[in-house]
Amino acid sequence: MQSPTAPQPHITVTGLTMAYGSFVLMRDLTFSINRGDIFIIMGGSGCGKSTLLKILVGLKEPAAGTVLYNDVSLWEVPPGERDLILRRTGILYQSGALWSSMTLAENVALPLEQYTGLGPRDIRELVSLKLALVGLAGFEDFYPSEISGGMRKRAGLARAMALDPEILFFDEPSAGLDPVSAHLLDELILELRESLQATVVIVTHELASIFAIGTNSVFLDVDKRTMTATGNPNDLLRETKDPSLRHFLTRGEE
Repeated sequence: MQSPTAPQPHITVTGLTMAYGSFVLMRDLTFSINRGDIFIIMGGSGCGKSTLLKILVGLKEPAAGTVLYNDVSLWEVPPGERDLILRRTGILYQSGALWSSMTLAENVALPLEQYTGLGPRDIRELVSLKLALVGLAGFEDFYPSEISGGMRKRAGLARAMALDPEILFFDEPSAGLDPVSAHLLDELILELRESLQATVVIVTHELASIFAIGTNSVFLDVDKRTMTATGNPNDLLRETKDPSLRHFLTRGEE
């Protein structure tokens, strides 16, 4: 792990504008996601959290600004080079996005079959390892419909980890989970960050998760259409004078 006094930027966002046609969703976003961060993208409904995630993972081009992975500009390199950069990332979508007609093992095996030259036996061993890491040892032959929502999230996480990514992205990982399952998922994210030495980026509005696992963050202000803060969420709560950020972080309960 890097020294906390000398953070190493893993992703650097500079002057970013997000737009749909002539409608500007957010402008002038500038922040760094450091190596080893659990970085929270937070803000009220409609602020553009998921759009920002799409830009970071190569699914939507920004209207302006740059996204650097290390020192490489994601949107200024040829598509083939962009694909190679993004192959070092993994994504867990809200629903888990598992193929319902495939077993958990077959779902997790997909990226290994597509992007590596490993044989069937090696793939089976890796799949079992990834499922074991998320607490699903022995569930290789189960279909998504046969397991709970929390287990489907963990299976989706196993697939996101299949290629040993440097960066893991999560889109509302606790959505649809009860508080106990959400807490267990937070604990799992912490464990995997340590074991994989990965950087984690999470879109979420769940305060319990934000304060429990977030080490860095950006706050998107839906009214001002720009970011108004970046930093450790616990520090922001303690120090901010911004009423919008304080209201978000306390849900107006102060």
